[in-house]
Amino acid sequence: MEKEIIWTQTSQNQLEDIYFYLLEETKNFEIADKVIDTLATSVEILKRNCEIYEIDEMRIPIDENYRAFEKFNYRISYKIDFDKIYILRVRHTSRNPKFYR
Repeated sequence: MEKEIIWTQTSQNQLEDIYFYLLEETKNFEIADKVIDTLATSVEILKRNCEIYEIDEMRIPIDENYRAFEKFNYRISYKIDFDKIYILRVRHTSRNPKFYR
């Protein structure tokens, strides 16, 4: 059974910020589009195999329903629910991580 992917408002805002940052830095729509498309595609894989990535150890307390992975130096955190997957945040790995509950 495929799960529905839901991008939280926070993760949507972060993805938008990444896009405009890349566009500003590179002055190239193609590069910004490619990074965002690749991040979105990597999330789509979760529909069929949501446990493919490791448990998010930055979440306190550690919970196997919270997972994370990295792509293009961006860390994507998500939560697995019964029939949905919530994309919680997207941040660059060079930024200081925040432990969250």
